[in-house]
Amino acid sequence: MFRGIYHGKQCHAADIPAVLARARAAGVTGGSLKESREALEIAETDGRLFCTVGVHPTRCGEFEESGDPEGHFQALLALAKEGIAKGKQWESVVWIMIDFTFVHRMYFKKQFELAEAVKLPMFLHMRAAGEDFCEIVSENLYRFPGGVTHSFTGTAEDRDKLLSFENMFIGINGCSLKTSENIEVLQGIPAERMMIETDSPYCDIKNTHAGIKFVKSVWPSKKKEKYEPDSTVKGRNEPCLVRQVLEVVAGCKGIADIKGLSKTLYHNTCRLFFPQDLDASADAQLESELLSIGVCEKNSRRH
Repeated sequence: MFRGIYHGKQCHAADIPAVLARARAAGVTGGSLKESREALEIAETDGRLFCTVGVHPTRCGEFEESGDPEGHFQALLALAKEGIAKGKQWESVVWIMIDFTFVHRMYFKKQFELAEAVKLPMFLHMRAAGEDFCEIVSENLYRFPGGVTHSFTGTAEDRDKLLSFENMFIGINGCSLKTSENIEVLQGIPAERMMIETDSPYCDIKNTHAGIKFVKSVWPSKKKEKYEPDSTVKGRNEPCLVRQVLEVVAGCKGIADIKGLSKTLYHNTCRLFFPQDLDASADAQLESELLSIGVCEKNSRRH
């Protein structure tokens, strides 16, 4: 979608630079082997960009289809090492879907091997597979330094099990905020164990979502057929909109100090993925970004 392609149709020019510019203005600092390579190429265009490496379960058949599953895994490992050598942080990425088949389980476990080999944290997705997911994570805790279970939509029981794992964070986005039940589960996640995200181009906060009443920041938007570089695309989520997730989390948890919450969530991210940034200069950078958030909020209200 960020190349302007929707359902195979070119609707507008690629606009990744414009999307990133909006993300930076708002204070915001792959799913296969092929997409992991493309992600690294994009990350290399900007020193503030980082990416993940791994295989989405809907694409895990590519291991077998390659004709050499172990060779395919070694190619992923080599790509991860290449990213590290270039100064780019990787997280091993795994999404656990509803159809949690034997093949999914096998290659889910295989990617813990990838995380162990490069000594990096994991970026995980658990969807309607809580028992299997937690069992496999528990068996492999010694192989990775920590992780985040992103796009969390699980139950209170799932939440509590994840929180029982040391150095496991829970990632919240628009998909985590759809129902009143989602909101109740969210309220039980300590801010110190939470991260926020967009999962763009998906998982935007819609008018039907339970948390929509807490959203204050808006951006001008246009339909993809009437694309304008200075506007977001209707129906396509993007990084700058993480501000809305922050507003809903603060509202649902009754937190008035939104800047303080933002700082806590930022530090959670640094502790897991960028521990070298947990210093005074990181705090100074965050303060600068929080100021820009205030400016963006004022500007967005004008629209």
